[in-house]
Amino acid sequence: MVIGLNLCPFAKSVYIKNQVRIVVYEGEEDELLGCIESELLYLQKTPDTEIDTTLVVVPHLLKDYYDFNDFLIYTDALIEEMGLEGEIQIADFHPDYQFAGTQKEDIENYTNRSPYPIFHLLRESSIDRAVEQFPDAAEIFERNISKMQTLGREKLKSLLSAGS
Repeated sequence: MVIGLNLCPFAKSVYIKNQVRIVVYEGEEDELLGCIESELLYLQKTPDTEIDTTLVVVPHLLKDYYDFNDFLIYTDALIEEMGLEGEIQIADFHPDYQFAGTQKEDIENYTNRSPYPIFHLLRESSIDRAVEQFPDAAEIFERNISKMQTLGREKLKSLLSAGS
């Protein structure tokens, strides 16, 4: 959906080059942070020409958006503890994603919705390179909201449920 709808103009190139690592985590919640830590280390030690970004997909845990959102406190602390601030950041996606100040079904929330909870580990250097190639990166969010409005809520729900 992200590539097909061009929601992130940077995603297609790394996907085509097989530089996206996808990890489906099937373990227990009390070990999830350890999995994310391992993936952060892997990403840190692996050249970006080999793996540029990692998606940690969590199909059976953190189904409640507020529990997922609370868990992000731990991932943020982990980034800080590992000294990775400014090097790697975590973007988050969830089936019930909701931006602060919005209502649950507001269309802009669909820009960060996914079939399962996902922690997207991003190299900041990759973000910087992408922004150089797409100088109006701040406009991406507005363009995506417009796409969401054009598609409509029911079509988006259908696309998301097809991915799960």
